[in-house]
Parts: sequence; structure tokens; C-alpha cells
Amino acid sequence: MAADEIHRPTRVAVVGAGNVGATFAYALLISGLASEIVLIDANRARAEGEAMDLNHAAPLSHPARVWAGEYADTAGAAVTVVTAGSAQRPGETRLDLTARNAAIFRSIIPEIARHNPNGIILIATNPVDVLSHVAWKLSGLPRARVFGSGTVLDTARFRYLLSKYFDVDPRSVHAYIIGEHGDSEVPVWSLANIAGMQLAVYCSQNNMGCTQQDLQEIFHQTRDAAYHIIERKGATYYAIGSGLLRIVEAILRDQSTVMSVSSYIEGYYDIEGVYLSLPSIVDAGGVERVLRLELAPDELLGLRNSANLLKQMVAQLGF
Repeated sequence: MAADEIHRPTRVAVVGAGNVGATFAYALLISGLASEIVLIDANRARAEGEAMDLNHAAPLSHPARVWAGEYADTAGAAVTVVTAGSAQRPGETRLDLTARNAAIFRSIIPEIARHNPNGIILIATNPVDVLSHVAWKLSGLPRARVFGSGTVLDTARFRYLLSKYFDVDPRSVHAYIIGEHGDSEVPVWSLANIAGMQLAVYCSQNNMGCTQQDLQEIFHQTRDAAYHIIERKGATYYAIGSGLLRIVEAILRDQSTVMSVSSYIEGYYDIEGVYLSLPSIVDAGGVERVLRLELAPDELLGLRNSANLLKQMVAQLGF
């Protein structure tokens, strides 16, 4: 191995310098995980402004080279995080939004793959499951190295709301949201636990009056969280920025972390050929393995429904 390869700085590219991209870049700078952060945006001035602001934070956090670049600057990046895309317009259907963002991806993804054929592409643009599938098809890269943030955010919201209900640290709650990052997502109640105890057992052993209605309301709050946040502040970006950082950390540090990312699924309870979220092992190679869960019948039914909806959307786009 050449000396320049051994000592190559850790580069992370961010395509899209809007709220999500900039928030992720800031979290990445503060973490100290990357020594090079390149911001790429159709609005070059926006990318330059964000890079300037981040560079001024470097003396107060971790030294790093941050700049506004071009797609050629994705070369050598360990991960390229794609947050670029359009927001849903008033009166616009979800399929319309998906078609517009898929068109944007046609100009973005091939450029990333051309300049950085050995890197990982992490998709955050919504609808993330469908666009992760589109990105994989457009890139020509192995599917393990093209995946989406999936329900990492939904799972974090779910754990937080459960932790508030049970009055414990959210890091002590183990629960997942699977399927689509969207309205058809599925809570895995059968495997949710605190200290190894399923929630019903935890409630009975600790004299807590847990009701099914309360738990269902927690899921509804999880599923609809984005609507409520957008209604109040216009967009969500802190939590997804943190989620993207956690995924990138697992990649850069080769941690084999289990996360509910959106990846290509095949042979999973007869689910085939679709990107959706399931707990998966993420390491330096991308999605190393999708874990097979022992799901309750209603959870499996929900997952299959979610998969069918996503497959229909991908087919409507011609992918």
C-alpha cells in the first residue's frame, strides 16, 4: 500500500447543504470523526456560506478541512451522505414528490459513483426507502454500499417516547420501528424491552399501570412526529442529523452496530427486491447483514404491507 493511501485523511462528502445537510456537517465537525468535510450543493453560495461558518467553529471544536466543492471532491470519501432534494409542495402527492426527487437523483448519483466507485452512499432524502432503491439502481454499486437512513430516526423517537412513559433513560429502552420510513411503518412491540423484560412484564413486575391505549398513542406520536414538528418550526433536522452521524460513525469506526437502516431486502419472510428498514449490522463495508427478527403475526402482516406499498412506488417510477 502506498504511503499516501495509508495516511489519507478521512473524508466525508455531504451532497445538499440545506438544513439536514448543514446540521449533519456541524455534528460531524463537533464529533471529530472526519478530517475533511466537503459540502456540495446546486446553490454554490449556500455551500460556501455553510463551509465558512463551520470553519469558524473548528478552532473551538476539532481541526478539520471544510470546503464547498464539486462532485469530483467525493473522490476518496469514505461516505457520501445525500440530503439533496425538494420538499413536498402544497397539494402535491407523495408520488409527485418522489418523481421530482428521483429526477434530481439522476444528475447526482451517477456523478458520485463515477468519482468515488469505492465509497459508501448514504441516502437521507425522502421518501428515503424509494430513493435509496433509485440511488442503488443509478449508481451501479453493490447494494451493501448504497443504503438509507431508514427508520433510524423513527426508532429514536419511539425509544424516547417510551422512555418518557416508563421514566427511564432512552438508551435503556430497546425497541424498533421497521418497514417504511413513513405512514406504513411498523412498531415491533413483541421485541420491545427494558432491562431484557418485555414491556408487559416490565409493567407488571414494577407495578406500572400500562394500557394498550397508552402504548398505541406512543406509536401514533412516533409515526406523526414529523408532521407536528414541521407544523411548528417548518422542518426537522437535529434528530436526523444526529442519526446520520451515528450511522457514519459505525462506518468509519467499523463498529458492526445494529441500526434500522433502509437496505435491499431479499428472502425475508417472502419479501423480495425492495428497500425497507430492518435492524441491520452496519460496518466499514456498509450493510453487512440484515437481522432476521421473530415477528408477531400482525407485525409481519404490517411489514409485508409496507413492502408492497414501497414496491408499487418504485414500479411507478420505472425502477
